Amino acid sequence: MTRFSQVGLALLTLSLVSAAGLALTSNMTAVHDGPATPDEAIKALMDGNARYVAGTPQSVNPPSAREALATTHAPFAAIVRCADARVSPEICFDATLGSLFVNGVAGNIITPEIIASFEYAVGTLGAKVIVVMGHRHCGAVEVAIQMRNKTDQLPGSLPMLIDQIIVPCALDANPDDVQAYEHEAVICNANKGVDQLTARSPLIAEAVKNGDLKIIAGVQDLTTGKFTITKQ
Repeated sequence: MTRFSQVGLALLTLSLVSAAGLALTSNMTAVHDGPATPDEAIKALMDGNARYVAGTPQSVNPPSAREALATTHAPFAAIVRCADARVSPEICFDATLGSLFVNGVAGNIITPEIIASFEYAVGTLGAKVIVVMGHRHCGAVEVAIQMRNKTDQLPGSLPMLIDQIIVPCALDANPDDVQAYEHEAVICNANKGVDQLTARSPLIAEAVKNGDLKIIAGVQDLTTGKFTITKQ
């Protein structure tokens, strides 16, 4: 294939993807009539969390909604959470299926795959807020603290993951106070994701600059269920 043909194929592929994105966007209101602005999206999340903490959830997922969700969805928020069985954004924020675009990775770190997923959620699906969601008693962060000077002793791909959690964080807490140190590490690890997203994705940075998107970080307390915003 000639260089000209390769360029032409790339442009054709891009145009098809863009057309698909426009078609998908046109069907959003049929599935989810959500918050129209980033501030409204953040408020919807925090209101939902307040209901969850109080034990008064309102969200339901009736069978009648499945047909529309099978063809499209229009999430108002995109979230990266830790890969942990105790953390469920749909429950934590009292949200219906189709309203949150959830990604999961141990330590809620910002990988290239997570960035690409967020770019899709923002650029095609119209998400108004990105949430980097940490949580108390995070096993990945605890291991990162315990093994911070000997990650080479960990098996498989764990050294690569652990290094991304602990290395970028300068912690002020006393490491002898294990609980305080772990809590500060969880906060730091979530907060650094906000700046990483804008630094590593021109699309996301432009959406933030234009006021179409906000990025927040926060930590969920597994005992109470409460989600606290730590950076925005």
